[in-house]
Amino acid sequence: MRQVLLFIFIACAFPVKAQKSAAKPADYFPPANNWQHKTPASMGLQQAAIDEAISAAIASETRAPRNMEINHYRTFGREPFGEGIGPFAERGAPTGVIVYKGYIVASWGEPDRCDMTHSVTKSFLSTVIGVAVDRGLIRSVTDTVAPYVPPIELYGQPLHRPAEDIGKPALLDLFSTPHNKRITWNDMLRQTSDWEGTLWGKPEWADRPDSNAATWGTRDRYTPGTVYEYNDVRVNALALAATSVWRRPLPQVLKETVMDPIGASSSWRWTGYRNAWIVLDGQPVQSVSGGGHWGGGMFINAWDMARFGLLTMRKGRWNGQQIISEQWVQQALTPTKAQPDYGYMNWFLNTGKKLLPSAPATAFMHIGNGANYIYADPEHDLVMVVRWIDAKGMDKVVKHLLEAL
Repeated sequence: MRQVLLFIFIACAFPVKAQKSAAKPADYFPPANNWQHKTPASMGLQQAAIDEAISAAIASETRAPRNMEINHYRTFGREPFGEGIGPFAERGAPTGVIVYKGYIVASWGEPDRCDMTHSVTKSFLSTVIGVAVDRGLIRSVTDTVAPYVPPIELYGQPLHRPAEDIGKPALLDLFSTPHNKRITWNDMLRQTSDWEGTLWGKPEWADRPDSNAATWGTRDRYTPGTVYEYNDVRVNALALAATSVWRRPLPQVLKETVMDPIGASSSWRWTGYRNAWIVLDGQPVQSVSGGGHWGGGMFINAWDMARFGLLTMRKGRWNGQQIISEQWVQQALTPTKAQPDYGYMNWFLNTGKKLLPSAPATAFMHIGNGANYIYADPEHDLVMVVRWIDAKGMDKVVKHLLEAL
């Protein structure tokens, strides 16, 4: 009887604790081909503010031509060696998707359309390298890259070498110079390597060249890890190094390890340059590019971009499975002194609210030219894809969106 009375007393005295121990509802992860939509009102959001965010995104459409090839020759195509060597495409209308707590609460434009996503491609590239680290194919990002990448045979070389080439290197060696031998995976991922060389007909100095032409190809190299420089030739060198590590085309790696597990469509395509072919294990393999500079890169729809944003916002976890290790996501979100608002490529950080003053400092973005944004806000369990917006208008879109909360 004493035991029964004691049990009744405890049950009556501590009812609040019993309520607090209730399990938290599981996060929603959309299955393949079936992403649940909910109205903003049903999720406690203000419809008027959502409408304002969408209107602001559409009104801020970039003024650049919709034909990506024409736009290229108005911008990067004017650089030395600026000829396009990869595919371009006509882009669609301003487009976007808003995901709150995993559910789609709004969309606009042409979210089904597979458009170039330009340098958001870099985020997919760094992710397949992250998976290589998670699986032990790369022991540590602090390792130098050189030991992982042997000399590479280019595909389609002439059977008979011309006399003037006799005795010259017949293989492509990305990390053979004294400077390049010191470069680590971490340096390449953070765009602080100052890698030197020419790849796919593009010298690294020709990408966003210095205004002083006298320095092109002649300046002293910076110590790896000390100076940030956004440079697509170096990104493409990293893609080729990753291809050597995986011994497979990177689009196949991405599909198998990331995109299929998160339920992405089968319509996205990751392309390279028309001259970026190597011989790998007796097979011709294309080394893909890390963006749309000179054409190519990822062609993808807004739904798949949103799935990737949800994956990274939830620290690499998807429906009970750790697709990318949480440690890798943490590293990708860690800035450097050389560039305080940049982690791994292309994880842009809102350090000091510099990029988006209206967003939390904990928000981050995958950004590509165009502009293409994947906005990830862990503080509010919020992901937003915005495509073909003038970058100056993005903060206003985010401001309205957060007002809806």
